[in-house]
Amino acid sequence: MQKLVMFALVGVAAQLVDGSLGMAYGVTSTTLLLMIGTNPALASAMVQLAQLGTTAASGISHHSFGNVDWRVVRNIAIPGAIGAFVGATLLVNLPVDTAKVVMAVLLFCLGSYLLVRFTVKGFDSTRLGTQVSRRFLVPLGGVAGFVDATAGGGWGPIGTPALLANGRMEPRKVIGSVSTSEFIVTLAASIGFLTALGFAEVQWQIVLGLLVGGVIVAPFAALLVKVVPARMLGSLVGGLILLTNTRTLINADLVAVPEPVAVVTYVTLAAIWGFAVNHSWRAHKAEVAAAAAAPGPRAADLSV
Repeated sequence: MQKLVMFALVGVAAQLVDGSLGMAYGVTSTTLLLMIGTNPALASAMVQLAQLGTTAASGISHHSFGNVDWRVVRNIAIPGAIGAFVGATLLVNLPVDTAKVVMAVLLFCLGSYLLVRFTVKGFDSTRLGTQVSRRFLVPLGGVAGFVDATAGGGWGPIGTPALLANGRMEPRKVIGSVSTSEFIVTLAASIGFLTALGFAEVQWQIVLGLLVGGVIVAPFAALLVKVVPARMLGSLVGGLILLTNTRTLINADLVAVPEPVAVVTYVTLAAIWGFAVNHSWRAHKAEVAAAAAAPGPRAADLSV
């Protein structure tokens, strides 16, 4: 029962982040599972299985609110599913120590991406309303799906910012389409993991805990946006993922890192993290003040 509660708390933390940012459930939960010593392939597999429930509910909700562009869903979901299946198969067949390093590198990159994206954030609305090309969507889906399976997350952190930066879709349509297509990608990754690992390898207590925690807190996740601005939360989460996986890489046996170098690295990253959070907070206050002073972008656009 104690373990179930612990994994439910992991699910709660991950869902709070995902519900507030529209991304990073997998990245957050996988990072937390690795911190407590879970096997990398199993961690990613169990996160994917738990997400079958959360992504299905999310997709249905977004569809009911008209937030889904089904053309975009078709063009990213199929290559995403293929990439996820290949990534799951690859991760399972890697030695555990190698898998930890591979996953830590990918999570480090995703953490850096989140930190930079939410700290320096920008949205070009000049091309809003024009159609996103298939040549852009197909490779995006394939890469995001592959990373999602091998890193235990990455579909949202890669897909959502890429489509936002493309500038051709409303933010609500971006989040709705990426969230809806994630169910297909998660299903493909789960099939890949279960085919390679088998049902007996899966620790269903962890899956249940992640799922229960995520489902319970889902209705309250939006409340966090009112307390902590999404931009600032993105910087907070990105920095946490960055520091956590830096520790994993430094402690790996591949390269001997002297302790003074490790300390300097941690201090430097912590300073960058603190600067990023402070910058995000100041930028958020400036956005709010500008929006109050004159008509501007909708609040929904500013919060993405």
